[in-house]
Amino acid sequence: MADVIVVGGGVIGLSIAYELAGQGATVKVLEQGQFGQEASWAAAGILPPGNPKRARFPESRLRAESHVLWPKLTAELLEETGIDNGYLNCGGIEVRLRGDASDLVESAAAWRDEGVEVQELTTDDLFRHETALSRSIIAGFRVPEQCQVRTPWHLRALLAGTAARGVELLSETPVIRFDQEAERVVAVRTTQETHSAGQFVIASGAWSQQLLANAGFPVPIEPVRGQIVLLQAQPLPFQHVISSGLRYLVPRLDGRILVGSTEEWVGFDKRNTAGAVAGLIHFATELIPTLANAHLERSWAGLRPGSIDGLAIIGHVSGTKNLFVASGHFRSGLQLSPATAMLIRQLILGQEPSIPLHAFACDRHHTQTTAAS
Repeated sequence: MADVIVVGGGVIGLSIAYELAGQGATVKVLEQGQFGQEASWAAAGILPPGNPKRARFPESRLRAESHVLWPKLTAELLEETGIDNGYLNCGGIEVRLRGDASDLVESAAAWRDEGVEVQELTTDDLFRHETALSRSIIAGFRVPEQCQVRTPWHLRALLAGTAARGVELLSETPVIRFDQEAERVVAVRTTQETHSAGQFVIASGAWSQQLLANAGFPVPIEPVRGQIVLLQAQPLPFQHVISSGLRYLVPRLDGRILVGSTEEWVGFDKRNTAGAVAGLIHFATELIPTLANAHLERSWAGLRPGSIDGLAIIGHVSGTKNLFVASGHFRSGLQLSPATAMLIRQLILGQEPSIPLHAFACDRHHTQTTAAS
């Protein structure tokens, strides 16, 4: 019998398994499809910076802890598996094309309040950093500590790392119900087998809500479709991650460019749409006009797990003694995966959490509703 069963084999579930196995726990991961092929595979790999000494809000504290952990995790995975995950400090530039750019001032101030370096740039400065930027850009700033990771590479490294640490990895193994005795979960049932363990973690992304609801532990998570386009341009016309609001361009060193992303509440529908793909390509060519000549390689979509208040759900499930959840990260699952895995490992092994978890509590929405009534 495993010490811990993790239900969900995306970047969150694999990171948790890797962390726990590194502390000597025996771990089994059950994935309903193929490992890392849902929201994790669709992620662009943007890693915003943070400063643990200055971060004051729940999300920024989680992001800051992850920012510190990413280079350590990268080096550890490379040493253990020989796989490079493509972690790179490329810097980031936030821009506005038209209209009122006053929100950039507020955004830059928020970064500085967190102790993150920000460089405010004139338009001349912007074009010196990235000569291919559109001359229609009216304002921008640079965040030198913005990083990126090659998501498929990182998932391959995690899979190899968990396997090397003795984790049992079972794909095409959907969990359909829990077996419970009083306040303890004693096993999970799949379509073929029953799997027992001492502790259980639900890290099933957008599918967590349905799985937990079937067991009588509802959490407010819903799927949010995000569509992405992949271009290829040689030579690569820019080096920074370039963002404008919720959309972005992520350059890869091999000439590939990720263009994202939409936010669509359409249920469990992962199909690309012509309008969304056209809109993303238009956005890319507005920021970098030479991308009109780029090769259109492919497009895809992922289902992000969105919570009602936008914060992840991390922690112990009320009414049980051994069931935990790590889900609801919305657009930030990849970037927040190292700190999330650390926190779940601390909870399961009885260690003091590195940051307070009340803001991420599984029952916070029920508590707020009860208090309001």
